Amino acid sequence: AASSPTVAVGSELPPESGGSGGPGEGPDGERELLLSRLVPASRLKEAVGASLASLCLGPLGGAQRLGTLVDCLVLNYRLRQGPGREREAEGPLRCCGCGRFLNEPVTVPCGHTYCRRCLRRELRARCRRCRDWLLPAGGTSTAAAPLRTSVVLNRLVEKWFPGECERARAGSRLEELLNQGRFREVLGAASQALRADSSDLMLRIYRAESYVGLQEYKTAIDDLNFVISKMPNWPEVYFRKGKVLQDSGFVGDALQLFLQCLALDEDFLPAKLEVEKVTLCDVLSPEKLGESLKESSWNSPHIRNKPFMLGSEVTASYCNLQLCPQQSLEGTDTLKPVSGGLNRAQSAHALNSTKDLAKEDGLKRVSSEPLLSGQGKSTLLKRKLSFSEQDTVISEDGRNKHKKQGESTKRDMTLVFGTVPGDLIDVSDFECSLCMRLFFEPVTTPCGHTFCKGCLERCLDHAPQCPLCKESLKEYLASRKYSVTELLEELIMKYLSDELYERKRIHAEETAEHSNLTKNVPMFVCTMAYPTVPCPLHVFEPRYRLMIRRSMETGTKQFGMCISDSQNGFADYGCMLQIRNVHFLPDGRSVVDTIGGKRFRVLRRGMKDGYCTADIEYLEDVKVADEEELKKLRELHNFVYSQACSWFQNLRSKFRTQILQHFGPMPEREEDIQAMPNGPAWCWWLLAVLPVDPRYQLSVLSMMSLKGRLIKIQHILTYFSRDQSK
Repeated sequence: AASSPTVAVGSELPPESGGSGGPGEGPDGERELLLSRLVPASRLKEAVGASLASLCLGPLGGAQRLGTLVDCLVLNYRLRQGPGREREAEGPLRCCGCGRFLNEPVTVPCGHTYCRRCLRRELRARCRRCRDWLLPAGGTSTAAAPLRTSVVLNRLVEKWFPGECERARAGSRLEELLNQGRFREVLGAASQALRADSSDLMLRIYRAESYVGLQEYKTAIDDLNFVISKMPNWPEVYFRKGKVLQDSGFVGDALQLFLQCLALDEDFLPAKLEVEKVTLCDVLSPEKLGESLKESSWNSPHIRNKPFMLGSEVTASYCNLQLCPQQSLEGTDTLKPVSGGLNRAQSAHALNSTKDLAKEDGLKRVSSEPLLSGQGKSTLLKRKLSFSEQDTVISEDGRNKHKKQGESTKRDMTLVFGTVPGDLIDVSDFECSLCMRLFFEPVTTPCGHTFCKGCLERCLDHAPQCPLCKESLKEYLASRKYSVTELLEELIMKYLSDELYERKRIHAEETAEHSNLTKNVPMFVCTMAYPTVPCPLHVFEPRYRLMIRRSMETGTKQFGMCISDSQNGFADYGCMLQIRNVHFLPDGRSVVDTIGGKRFRVLRRGMKDGYCTADIEYLEDVKVADEEELKKLRELHNFVYSQACSWFQNLRSKFRTQILQHFGPMPEREEDIQAMPNGPAWCWWLLAVLPVDPRYQLSVLSMMSLKGRLIKIQHILTYFSRDQSK
C-alpha cells in the first residue's frame, strides 16, 4: 500500500494521553505541540485522539490550532476519496467559482472572472484557481470597494446569450424572495419554470432552499442530489446538502458533505466555518472526552468507494425515516438512524419535522447498526443501491422516481450557452477604447472597464483615475498589479485568432524598435552621467515613466543620459545608463537605481511619445601602441592617481562622508590602464565628485584620449589643492 503524505513536520503522533509540558511550557504549548504533529492522514483516528488529549488541558484555543485539524480532516478525506473527476461547465463564458453561466461577470484583481452571485455571497476569500486574494488589501472588503461588473464581458454575455441572462435575472428574483422568507412563492415559481426547462440547475437549488424553508428536508435533498449528479464538482451544492442534514440532526453526515465541499474547494469559507464551529467544537468538546472515539462512516472502505451521493447506507436511514414518520416519536426500537459518523445525532424526528424539535433532542451517540423490522430491512436494502446501479429522476414537483439501469432521462443536461453564433462575433467588441485596436494583454480595473495593459499604464502616468469614468484608481496604481483578464484573452484567442496574430506582430515590431540601442535610443535629459558611476534617479514625469517602463519591458534596461542644451535640446555627448533596480512609489513615481555604461555621440535627434530619442555611435579610448608612449602614460596615470587620493583625504570629514554615501568608495588603481574601452574607473568617479561646471565635465567625457583626460583632471586637482593649502 502506498504511504500517505504528511501534513505537518514530525514522524510520530503524540500519545493520546495528555501531560504536563517541559520547563517553561504551559498547557497552551502542549496543545500546540499535539495539534501541530498531526501527520499521516491514514492515522486520522489517532490524530483526533491527540486533539481530544489536548482538550484535557483546557478548552481548544486559537483558530490556527483548530484550522490545523480541519486541514488534516480535509486531506484525509481527499486521499480516501481518490482523484475526483475534472469536469467543468461547457461554454465560453463560465464562472471560476461555480462553473456555471457567467451572469454579471466580475473580474477580480488576479485576473480571473466570477459571476456576481459567487462573490456577493462571500463563499470564498481566495481565488479558486490561483488562491490569490479575491479582494484587495488582504481580502478585506470595504464599502469603498464595491463589486463592479466587467463592462466588456457583460456586454458580450448580453449579446451572445440573452436567454441565459434572462434566466439568471429570474433566478435573482427568486433569491430575493428566499431572503424575504416567501418560500411558497419560490416553490411555485421554481416548479413552474422547471416544467418549461428541467435542465436549469439553479432553479432546483432555489426550489431546494424553499423546501428547506418549509421544513421538507427529504424533498430538498432529492433536488440537491439531482444537481450533484449533473455537476459533481460544484462545492456549493455539497455545502447546501450538508446544511440540510445538519438542520435535521445528522451532524456526522453533514460533516462528510462539508469535507467533500472543502475537498473540491479548500477555500470555501462557509464549509470551513461549519466544520470548525459546529462539528469539531461539538465533537471535540471537554464534556465528551469520556466517550469512546468510534470509526467514522466516511472512513469506511464501503462508503469511500461509492459515489458521494445520497444513495449509500446513510441515505437509507433517511429514506426509512421519511417512510415511517409515525414511528419517529415512539417505537424507536423499530427504527433508529445509522450512527457511523464522528457525532451522529440520534434524531427521533422525521426529516420533515421542525428544526427546533430536532435541536431539543440534542446530539446523542447511538449504536452503529439500526434495528429494523423485516419490512424495514427490505426497504433499506432496496434503497442502499448506489447511483452506479440506479439513477434518480426528479419529477416536476421535486419528488424522486427510480429508473432502471440503461434508461435515459427525457432530456439530457446540456448547457445552451455552449457555442457562440458566428454572426455575433464582432472584432469591435474586443477593441480598446484608448488605442482603438484589438485588446493586447487586456486588464480590467476595479471600476469594471477594460484596456490594453500598456494603454492603461500610460494613462495612469498622467492621472491615477479611470480614463472613462474618472473613478480614482490610487489603490490600484499603488498595488501595481495589472493582471491580464484571462477569460477575455481566451475569447480573443479562440474567436479572433487571425486578428490576434496580426496584433502580436505589430506589438513585436514596436518592441523591436524600442530594443534598438543605436537607433532611436531613448534619452533622459537631466544630468551628467559617467561610466561605472552610480546615478540614482527620481522619475516623476509621465514621459520618463513611460521611457523607464519600456526599457524594462524590452529587456534592454538601458537608456541614454545627456545634459540639456539650449540650442539642440540636449548635448552632443552622453553616457548610457544600465537600470539595476526600480522602486515604485504608491503614486506612480519611482526611484531608479542606475549605473553608467558606454559613452556615445549623438548623430541624429528625434522624439517618441513625448521623450527625446537619438541615433548614436559609441565612443572608445584610442589605445597607445608605442611602448615608450605607454610607459609615459603609466607614469602620468600613477601621479594623477596619487594626487587624487591626496586631495580626497584632505577633504573635510563631512564632505568625505557625503561623497562616500552617494558615490561609494574610490575605485582601486588598475594595473592595465587600457583594458577597459572607457579607461580607468577611478577617473570617472573622481570627475563625478569634483565640483566642476558640467560643460567642462562634458568636454572630458567626450575625449577619446586617456592622456588628454588625465591632463585635464590634473589641472583640476592642482587648482583645488591650492584652495586646500590656503
